Amino acid sequence: MAAGAFSLQGRRVLVTGAAGGIGRATVRLAVEQGAQVIAVDLAAAGEIAARCGLAEADCQRLDTSDRAAVEGFVAGAGRIDGLVDTAAICPADDWMAPDWDEALQRVLAVNVGGPINLARALLPAMAAQGGGRMVFCGSIAGWMGGIVSGPHYAFSKGGLHAFIRWLARRAAPQGVLVNAVAPGPVETAMTEGRGYRPENYPLGRMAQPEEIAATAVFLLGPGAGYAAGAVFDINGATHFR
Repeated sequence: MAAGAFSLQGRRVLVTGAAGGIGRATVRLAVEQGAQVIAVDLAAAGEIAARCGLAEADCQRLDTSDRAAVEGFVAGAGRIDGLVDTAAICPADDWMAPDWDEALQRVLAVNVGGPINLARALLPAMAAQGGGRMVFCGSIAGWMGGIVSGPHYAFSKGGLHAFIRWLARRAAPQGVLVNAVAPGPVETAMTEGRGYRPENYPLGRMAQPEEIAATAVFLLGPGAGYAAGAVFDINGATHFR
């Protein structure tokens, strides 16, 4: 299995949040491993394609927080062998502000509702075709409250970690393996200008998006055939549990 442990040849992979840092890196790496990639984001298809820089990806606009839109998309997408869901938001705001409840509801809709919508739409289809993989993007914030993120982001990711374990138990008997990655701070637009201090981390730097994408893409391939219900920490020794 060594030569093919990472190969995605012949597999169709859906990547959400594809215009973001981790999403773009995931699209590129999955294509390099031979996958046919469907790249979706809230951004327009042309913008997704430009950011990913890959003609091989099928780019489409999709709001994962919209259940009907997700179900319609999956119904018309054909076979999907793997999912990497990186779509998430982390607003910089004041949780004591009078209008903060609007931000709270939006974070929950995207960071929790999105994964649930994707799982509900994809699980029956993957089970019917004989199996599949789902990889969701959690966060160090889901374990220890985060470094500079707000409470809505922290508990949305903690909830996602719990959902992964719940879903994995139900999906595994159907041949669908569900896992997640939990990054520490990553150099993306989401963290830019937010006050992170990489010199205080054990590795002296933040993660690169490609370092997160590598684990996510591995979990789609043959080498991860017995991984299910795990949340893989990729935080450079910033947090242990």
